[in-house]
Amino acid sequence: MIRLSRRAALAAPALLGLAAGARAQTRWQMATPYPDGNFHTRNIREFAAEIEQATGGKLAVTVHSNASLLPMPQIKRGVQTGQVQMGEILLAAYANEDTFFEADSLPFLVPDLDGARKLATLQRPYIETRLARQGVSLLYTVGWPAAGFYTQAPITSLDQFKGSRFRTFSPITNRFAALIGASPVLVQQAELAQAFATGIATAMVTSAQTGVDTSSWDYAKVFTPANFSMTKNAVLISRRALEGLPRPEQEAILAAARKAEDRGWAYAKEAQDATQARLAEKGMTIGSIPADVLAGLRQIGATMAEEWIGRAGEDGRKLVESLRSG
Repeated sequence: MIRLSRRAALAAPALLGLAAGARAQTRWQMATPYPDGNFHTRNIREFAAEIEQATGGKLAVTVHSNASLLPMPQIKRGVQTGQVQMGEILLAAYANEDTFFEADSLPFLVPDLDGARKLATLQRPYIETRLARQGVSLLYTVGWPAAGFYTQAPITSLDQFKGSRFRTFSPITNRFAALIGASPVLVQQAELAQAFATGIATAMVTSAQTGVDTSSWDYAKVFTPANFSMTKNAVLISRRALEGLPRPEQEAILAAARKAEDRGWAYAKEAQDATQARLAEKGMTIGSIPADVLAGLRQIGATMAEEWIGRAGEDGRKLVESLRSG
């Protein structure tokens, strides 16, 4: 019995060490509304892996994709309340909270993804200030490829949209639908296929990436690239959760976020051509916009920009002027 007790005594420190090691790992939850095949989700999984590696396994992040943990309208609130420590949102979807969240949705405000990233850089201080009031910090943003139109027939006139049931996902897209005489229908990405199949929606404007994610060839016949807008996703973190970590782990997260931002914008450029090609491979017609239709769209975009500045106030005017002056 004495020998057994000695063995137990010798084993105890090792067992305690294992228990301490187990307690030393912090596991966070992260919610994203996009599927695993989406480049945003792929980027996030790499981001999470880099955090775990940089912290020597002390911090691990479980990524819940495809709205499996929280639907997109609830993700930001989930971060604010601590339900999840991190989350990814389409920034423009929260424009009802603050109009600054939707600046990237303004039609034809920027010409390409380089312009979209410049806008993101200019917009960031305004976004950070607004999020800080809610106990949330912005880690990084990544744009979507340029949005185009999904229709059942080639676009020959803006009149084609009159009376259509136009899928929207933000106040800006609601306003655009109204200006072209369509009926706006709010539909989340995960519900797109069903909405089109049941006639709830008959047309929309969004990226080719979204079309691939939702197998748009099953419900639309034509994709027309338009460089309409390049919205962006924001990856958020609970400030309380971040500040509760040791300083080296905080710095590891911020460093991984900087890498994820650069990598994500590169992925967006890759996705722009690849996803459009995928739509064509699946039998969708890739259309083009007649010059007179494009002129009409740009006029609508100019009207919406002025309306937005009116809502956003002096900060909004400064943002747009800074973008255009560059």
